Amino acid sequence: MNALTPDSLTEKERSELMQQIKQEVAVANAQELLSKISEKCFKKCVVRPGTSLDSSEQKCVAMCMDRYMEAYNLVLKTYTARIQKEHDRM
Repeated sequence: MNALTPDSLTEKERSELMQQIKQEVAVANAQELLSKISEKCFKKCVVRPGTSLDSSEQKCVAMCMDRYMEAYNLVLKTYTARIQKEHDRM
């Protein structure tokens, strides 16, 4: 049985494989982001864990998650612009 190597794939198969890898990386990144947001906002907002969140904890968690996402999106936008600028120089 022959092992698959990049050279043994057609251009279409390589493209499909790269697309699949990109999707898997995007899913992993999203899962990591949600995990970090949950951890950081829970630590910040939930002082005495119980069976439910009170209204102030709910509001804190919601606002924390919103701010975290805003900051993440700003960093991502800036990083993407910088990468594009570097790419355009080449």
